[in-house]
Amino acid sequence: MNNLKRAYDFLGGEILSFDKDLNWTSFDLVQRVRNSLCRKMGIKKMKVGHAGTLDPLATGLMILCTGKATKKIEELQLGKKEYFATFKIGATTPSFDMETEEDKTFDYSHVNEKLIFETLKKFEGETEQVPPVFSAVKVKGKRAFEYARNGEELKLQAKKIVIEKIDIESVELPFLKIKVVCSKGTYIRALARDIGEELNCGAYLTNLRRTKIGNYRIEDAVKVDFFLENLHLFVTN
Repeated sequence: MNNLKRAYDFLGGEILSFDKDLNWTSFDLVQRVRNSLCRKMGIKKMKVGHAGTLDPLATGLMILCTGKATKKIEELQLGKKEYFATFKIGATTPSFDMETEEDKTFDYSHVNEKLIFETLKKFEGETEQVPPVFSAVKVKGKRAFEYARNGEELKLQAKKIVIEKIDIESVELPFLKIKVVCSKGTYIRALARDIGEELNCGAYLTNLRRTKIGNYRIEDAVKVDFFLENLHLFVTN
């Protein structure tokens, strides 16, 4: 979307890269873009979908497809994802991130950079991961987070994922910043939970930013506010 001078054909199909802001849901972004395009183009409806959700507390790259390009969503979702994540070591939350308050704290005096490096390497490759109960996974027609927020017990099945690489960006305990390259379906919150368990001191996600999906990069994305304020650059009547 960095070439704003070309003609856009939203009904024929466009693939748009957005940098999602904090506290926006994936649905919020899709709805705002769809509604704004329909009003600007003077039409009642248009297909708009996303190629992979981001939690409200995460920021970064989201790919939206319009019109006939929505047929490419499944293909786009298969692209490798790149994330930058910050974990807090020595504590846990029920949601594995900052959506809920800390429920337990643990001594982490045994944790050092060498142990962290050795632990992260254990998670590289093909593995199985149990999704968070605070997630959009569907169970009996409802989202898992609906059960979790109502205090209902829920057991989710593990799913196969691939974590291609985990690199340490910085260690300033209790905070650990990493870069993760992984497959579709990987929950970084669940990775925080699992790493915390392996370190025997708990951990949860405090910050998450997605920077790549396949060949799409955050550097080429635009903020939704810029897009909405400058629709005249994208839609010509």
